[in-house]
Amino acid sequence: MDVLIVGAGPTGLNLAFWLTKLGVRLRIIDKTAEPGTTSRAVAVQARTLELYRQVDLAQSVVDAGVKIAAANFWTGGVKATRAALGQMGEGLSPFPFALTYPQDAHERLLVERLCALGVSVERRTELLRFDQDVHHVRAVLKPPNGSEETCQVSYLAGCDGARSTVRETLGIGFPGGTYTGLFYVADVDAVGPAANGEIHVDLEQADFLAVFPLSGTGRLRLVGPVSWDADREGRDLTFDDVGERAIRNLKLTVSKVNWFSTYRVHHRVAAQFRQQRAFLLGDAAHVHSPVGGQGMNTGIGDAVNLAWKLAAVVKGRGPEDLLATYQPERIGFARRLVATTDRVFTVITKQGAIARQVRIRLFPRVAAVLFRVPAVRRLLFRTVSQINVNYRNSPLSTGAAGAVRGGDRLPWIKLNNKNGQAADNFQPLKSLRWQVHCYGNAQSSIRAVCDESGLDLHVFAWQPSMRRAGLKQDAAYLIRPDGYIGLADPTGTSSAIKRYLEQHSIRPN
Repeated sequence: MDVLIVGAGPTGLNLAFWLTKLGVRLRIIDKTAEPGTTSRAVAVQARTLELYRQVDLAQSVVDAGVKIAAANFWTGGVKATRAALGQMGEGLSPFPFALTYPQDAHERLLVERLCALGVSVERRTELLRFDQDVHHVRAVLKPPNGSEETCQVSYLAGCDGARSTVRETLGIGFPGGTYTGLFYVADVDAVGPAANGEIHVDLEQADFLAVFPLSGTGRLRLVGPVSWDADREGRDLTFDDVGERAIRNLKLTVSKVNWFSTYRVHHRVAAQFRQQRAFLLGDAAHVHSPVGGQGMNTGIGDAVNLAWKLAAVVKGRGPEDLLATYQPERIGFARRLVATTDRVFTVITKQGAIARQVRIRLFPRVAAVLFRVPAVRRLLFRTVSQINVNYRNSPLSTGAAGAVRGGDRLPWIKLNNKNGQAADNFQPLKSLRWQVHCYGNAQSSIRAVCDESGLDLHVFAWQPSMRRAGLKQDAAYLIRPDGYIGLADPTGTSSAIKRYLEQHSIRPN
């Protein structure tokens, strides 16, 4: 067996799905008896949908999710402003909108698609311990019958959450901290002005309450603080203890509470994401505040990044050194994300007279103005959607052509669609293969090296939108299986591609 995946949340399921698509043999285990039955993470960002499109998952998620048209800010029981979101990323992504899709439905979809490929999650199976040497990982598992089973694999992926057995066994530190206060999450059926399919945020002197739409009429997710008083945290709380504010300020009539839970908010990043043949992904590697709906999407990004590299090594199409790029590419982003969400969360929850005035008076007015400025909307979309994530400092990233550099996500281009050409330049990414893109013309030597190396070559007729996206006419872009640019060569010649493949021992065919 090539890979053992511990944990069958969205991160582990995505890793299993991509690896299976890429022909890697695996086992995926989870100590729970069944998939999650509560919504938990609900935000699905554009970059996740782009990656899902490569494996034919995106449309199912979009069809079952809720596109968010606007964010509304309330103070004192009155709607202060409405900031239109809509197609905020128009021209930047094939998915230019914000989307909610509950995690339980998300997991069911992934499990179904995995089963269709012949892979099932081994439920009620626990990782007890493991050790590793230069060639293998030996894991001791506890299956449903309570016995012990030894499993030998080439690699181990810890997708087992914030209390990761894999991370603890490796002895990897999880530095960070925990915010003051206790927070709650509730999924409810309700009617009222805040049940209109948009985001609503009630900003008060002491704190905030956020409402997110879920699929289905009147289904909502409510998130807010229970108390800043630590003494209250020991109580068994219900929605009745916290729901009065939503009913009063947002004028909601709640008919049913489908799920209620309280939680603490943490901000931590593991000191390492890899140790020899064992890897950490998702919440096992990083946890942070729910600001911006980044957590689950970051874990999915981890999974895709690692999947194609593991597949390349297992299939003999890349060197073992390729796996060494996983940590620097993903840990840098995780640290920046935790620092950013930490700052935003601190501002949102900050106490004191000045903070209260900023929250309830200044912010709604400024937001209403800024959300009407196209440049601000585009910047916000780029940041929250994760399409701005790049690996420019990675050992796998080389060169610059136009405004695009090695390590950047391939800019999305909607094509004029002449002569039966694909609708956009992301269509070829479905092959999950290394490929070369030329925007304009490709030199004959490029065609020759692609034929020789087994690289797919895609030449797109030049159009002005390509320059606006930062691409250079007649340059050559070598694209990784995850849609990021490995090499950007402004000369558009074959020598740079040959040199790159030789330097990194990449064998596309």
